[in-house]
Parts: sequence; structure tokens; C-alpha cells
Amino acid sequence: MFVFVLPFLAFPLVGALIASKRPENPIGWICLAIGLLWMLNLASSGYGIYGLVARPDSVPFPAAIGSLGEWLGPTTLGLLGTYLILLFPDGRLPSKRWRPVAWLSGAVIVLTIVGNAPAPGPLSDLDGVRNPFGLEGRPWVADARDAVFLLLSLCMLASAVSLVLRYRRSGGEVREQIKWIAFAASVVALAILVAVVDGTLSASDATGGAHPLWVRLLEDAITLSFAGVPIAVGFAVLKYRLYDIEVIVNRTLVYGSLTAMLALVYFGGVATTQAIFRALTAQEQQPQLAIVVSTLAIAALFNPLRRRIQSFIDRRFYRRKYDARKTLETFSAKLRDETDLEVLNNELVGMVRETMQPTHVSLWLRPDTVSKKGAQDG
Repeated sequence: MFVFVLPFLAFPLVGALIASKRPENPIGWICLAIGLLWMLNLASSGYGIYGLVARPDSVPFPAAIGSLGEWLGPTTLGLLGTYLILLFPDGRLPSKRWRPVAWLSGAVIVLTIVGNAPAPGPLSDLDGVRNPFGLEGRPWVADARDAVFLLLSLCMLASAVSLVLRYRRSGGEVREQIKWIAFAASVVALAILVAVVDGTLSASDATGGAHPLWVRLLEDAITLSFAGVPIAVGFAVLKYRLYDIEVIVNRTLVYGSLTAMLALVYFGGVATTQAIFRALTAQEQQPQLAIVVSTLAIAALFNPLRRRIQSFIDRRFYRRKYDARKTLETFSAKLRDETDLEVLNNELVGMVRETMQPTHVSLWLRPDTVSKKGAQDG
């Protein structure tokens, strides 16, 4: 339960921090509202589960209070997917043309509350208990709710498009701010994608038993990934260590790829060694030799593989910085051996022109007047 609460606790904390530092920026207040609504959602759902499943009839009105989560969840998701993105990072719309999208998003969020509260049917979060406020015998209410959810998805897509257009039309500091939230959203999307692929591949498994440990860890990782969104928003809006996003993305790409490759090496080595051992000894038991060999292979491959991945990512995604670094390394090697001042002057000017690309480069050397004066006195 703590793992599920922790990421959404970051929203009110970051929202309160932004609201205190930048009260004129609505991003802080939106984060604060998202956090508070999500905590209310968790509290109401937990109350309903406790009164209906864990200890039936132990608390009053468990179904009524627990059903609040059915509309608090979509409301919170609507704020997160529309206004937080649409107004990011300065709290203003990209242009006046986006005002209809803002008004439509607000109307759709209100309709999710109005349409979801009386929708008949079972409550998914409360072990199938039917909605106590549902209008039974009127299935069109549930159909209208589904149509509103579809419209909310379109509003979220339009908000994402507005952020992409804002990024393309802006430069410098604003781009760095958008990179923060884009990175956090990418992490969440990747975690959800992995979960969807895993669910698709394991859909045929009808054992009905408890989920294995790695599946539960994956679910916790997806939940924790949501904490990156408010943290990224805080860094971007408050402009704290704003330009560190380049380093974070670089290290994430490197070590994420490295982890995936080493995992493949480990499990592939265990499977291969086990197959060889089984073929030679005709034993089904997994030998410890497989684990030892795979662990030694990972230890031997870690640094060489990390350097190769780092070099590939620098060449592929950070080409300009990679070329500049290579130029500086080459110049440093020449600097150790060069003694001709004129040649060194040309090399230095060429290196600065190639790496920094200024409009004009000139080098001025101060005359060694002190040494000349000492020679004349002598």
C-alpha cells in the first residue's frame, strides 16, 4: 500500500512547493489538486474495500464512500493529462487558438463526474459490488459515460500535441523545461508498455494462482514511475538544475541498455549452461555452475559493454558533443608534443572554431616583457 501511495504523495508536495515559490503559476496549484484528489481516491477506495471485503459491515456506508473512487480517478487523470500539459511550463496556453481545447477539457472533466456517478453496473475497485448511486435499468447512462471517456482521451491527445508544438516553436530554456516532463512521461509510457506486452504474452496462462514476484515488482515499478512526473515538473518550473536533464537522459539510455543486455546475458548463460549440463549428465536439477558462469560473464562484460554503449549513444544522439570531445582529445594529444608557437596558435584557433563554432576567433599573446627586461638588465 505504501508503494502505491508514495508516487502520488509527490504531487501535493511538489505542488505546494511550486505554489509557494511561484504562486502566479497555476502549474503548482494543478499539481496540488491532482495530489489531493488522488489521495482522496485511495482513501475512499480503501474504505470501501475494508468495509465490503476485508471486514464486511464493520464501517458505515462502505459502498457509497468507496464508489467515490470511480469518479475521482478519472477526474484526477483528466487534470494530469490535459491542464498540466496544456499550461506547462509557464501556466499560459501556447496561443489563443488553444482556448477551445482548454474549455472543452474543463467541460469533459465535469462530465466525467456527472456521467460516472450515476452509471449502473459493478464497481471494479470494490470486488464487483454494484454502484449504489447507479440508475439501474438505464444502460444508456453507462454508454454516455464511455463516450465522455473517449472525448477525454482526445483532449489529452490534443494537449500532448500542444506541448510538441510549443517545443518546436520555443528555444533555449523553455525547451529544457519541456525535456524534463517529456523524459518523465517517457519513463511512465515505457513501464506501461512493458506491462501491456507482458499481459499480452501471459494472457493464455489460466492457472489462477498468485502473480510471480517479478510481475509484482513490475507493477510496483510502474506505480513508482508516476512519481517522476511531479518531480520533473518541479525541476522544470523552478528551474533548479535545469540543464542537468541532458546528463540524466544520457545516463538513463546507457544504463538502461546495459541492464537489458546484461540480463539477456545472464539468463541466456544460465539456460545454455543448464542445457549443456543436462545433456552431459542427464540430470534435471539446475546446477550452480550455470549461475556462477553467468555471473562471471557479467562481471567481465560490464565495463567493456558500458564503454561501447556510451560511445554508441554519444555518436547517435549527442553527435555534436561527441565530435567536440573527440576534437579536444586530439588537440590535447598534439599539445603534449607541439613546441612551435605558430603551429600551436593555428591548432588552438582551429579547435575553438570547430568545437564552439563562433562567428570570429582571434588569439592574442601577451609579449614576454618581464623576461626581456631581465635579459637587458643582465
